[in-house]
Amino acid sequence: MVGKSMGSPNTDTPERWAVEITPHRRIFSVPVGEIFRYRDLIYLFVRRDFVANYKQTVLGPVWFVIQPILTTVMMVFVFGKIAKLSTDGIPQVLFYLGGVTLWGYFASSFNKTATTFQSNAKLFGKVYFPRLVAPISVAISSLITLAIQFGLFLAFFAYFWHNGKVEPNATVFLFPLLILDLAMIALGMGLLFSALTTKYRDLVNLLAFGTQLLMYATPIVYPMSTLSEKYAWIISANPITGVIETFRFGFMGAGDFSWGMLGYSTGVASLVFLLGMIVFNKVEATFMDTV
Repeated sequence: MVGKSMGSPNTDTPERWAVEITPHRRIFSVPVGEIFRYRDLIYLFVRRDFVANYKQTVLGPVWFVIQPILTTVMMVFVFGKIAKLSTDGIPQVLFYLGGVTLWGYFASSFNKTATTFQSNAKLFGKVYFPRLVAPISVAISSLITLAIQFGLFLAFFAYFWHNGKVEPNATVFLFPLLILDLAMIALGMGLLFSALTTKYRDLVNLLAFGTQLLMYATPIVYPMSTLSEKYAWIISANPITGVIETFRFGFMGAGDFSWGMLGYSTGVASLVFLLGMIVFNKVEATFMDTV
């Protein structure tokens, strides 16, 4: 316990403390006020994560733009030219770049959150701060990267829109909700995975492989319209599918959009996030014994 209140000592009055650190709290409680008091620490973590991505590199922050461009070019060549997969009439560059931009945010947030305890074990063991600060900073730093890459997407989007290749509609205003859904899914899944890896460390080895498999179970390189009814329901069960299809429908005027699908994605995202928070709250009190 730290931060004893100022004033003259009085043996008859119980001591009061500004901050009380307790080993346990209810699994449904979220220390919102405490997290807000540590907002400066969140800023430092965000700055650390962002700078670490291009520190001691030749091109620096330019990599945030080069990476989606190279990935998009590869997808256009492999899936567009060789495999000749349909893009529902959307220009291939815009189709793949949009998917890569959103998927990059999800994958980055999920992978970094899933290793929260391992990545910060030494720091957690030396000083106290709300453990949720770490995954929150991951989501924010990934959001900065998303903003840069989304700016690149908007540049291509403006070009194709000007040339009449795409027809956006009012659904574009749902974009903030789509990002919120992705953030909740990524953080929820990441918190669940981080809780498991405190005991089963080898699960970390499945992260990259599992994320790659999940990408192919999401309509990133193909539209929903190319799937038969036999398999479409499986892909539709993926909550990220509704986010991607709504994004394409809003910005490009093509995609399998429905309010039901978007509602399903938002509902599942909220449930996954809540479950992740519950498990994280339960594990964080004892994780130092196993990490």
